[in-house]
Amino acid sequence: MKFAAGYQNNIYGEPFADMIADYVRNPQGDGKANYVGEVYFPWVAQASGRPPLMPEGMVKEEAEEELISDLRKLKGMGVSLDLLFNANCYGEKAVSRSLEKEVISIIERLISEGVGPEIVTTTSPFIARATKKYYPEMEVRASVNMRIGTIQAMQYVSDLFDSFYIQRDFQRNLPYVENVSRWCHENGKKLCLLANSGCLRFCPGQTFHDNLIAHCLGASDDRVPDYNPHVCRNLYEGGKNAVEVLKSTWVRPEDIYRYEGLIDVVKLATRQHSYPRSVVSAYVNESWDGNLLELLEPGHSPAFYPYEIDNSAFPEDFFDKTGKCLNGCTGCGYCEEVLNTVYHKSSADGIFFSITE
Repeated sequence: MKFAAGYQNNIYGEPFADMIADYVRNPQGDGKANYVGEVYFPWVAQASGRPPLMPEGMVKEEAEEELISDLRKLKGMGVSLDLLFNANCYGEKAVSRSLEKEVISIIERLISEGVGPEIVTTTSPFIARATKKYYPEMEVRASVNMRIGTIQAMQYVSDLFDSFYIQRDFQRNLPYVENVSRWCHENGKKLCLLANSGCLRFCPGQTFHDNLIAHCLGASDDRVPDYNPHVCRNLYEGGKNAVEVLKSTWVRPEDIYRYEGLIDVVKLATRQHSYPRSVVSAYVNESWDGNLLELLEPGHSPAFYPYEIDNSAFPEDFFDKTGKCLNGCTGCGYCEEVLNTVYHKSSADGIFFSITE
């Protein structure tokens, strides 16, 4: 199975391209069943589904050169490059000539540097249309942030997109995924999923939150200091409501094999994770013996410390049982029972695998 990892600058020590090199598949064949085949990234200082890629203390030109250098290394390994235009809002430029020119200029810059993307992932039908118009050979992918969860929705925009991320709220329901996958593959489309999201299932604050990120988290001199805009962080504050983590959208590494033949690309959220190697290793090897929260982005470890969720303690029927909750929690009490098994005090020293979102 092919995985897509999110690029980050080398702010946590290990060079990103060096880490990815351990998980790519040799073209001559090295026996790897699972491997990293794609890396997704935004252009420097561009709005995207995470805060802009711009390391502190580095000027824009330096950041661009560092990114291009890493992309060259990745390209040389045979990794496909996926350029992100996945902000949830582009403001007054949303359907403008200037935004179209900006998109084209970024793609042309990357092509001129020898790191032209094979894929463009976007939340914007306008950007999808522009990419299709000027680069018909490029794969255009619908971002997970579009929340396209049904065949009907995919049909509406099938002229714009070559691949889709299935809405993560539905992805544990395997029969549902099978149905969507069948339509995609019969119609020449790829189907992707995001494996390790720490977001709440059917989060009512997602659109609001995504818009904040597109506008630099709403940063302003007069921002209200005592308001937390994250629904999940308010919900989990002080270690409360831990059971809602179990009802979220992630898929454990041990269950990822279930999607073989159904999903073409499994996205791993690593763009802001403190230890991306841990995430990639766990999913490529389909095993994680540790705190489940440490794999997720956002991870929420600080909210629950000194407690953790023991990934090795999940019952064998967890995936099948929770996959039936297609339209949300039914209140059956199963997750509460599982929580009693997997939730316990940590022996760790309080060093968290978490992100700043």
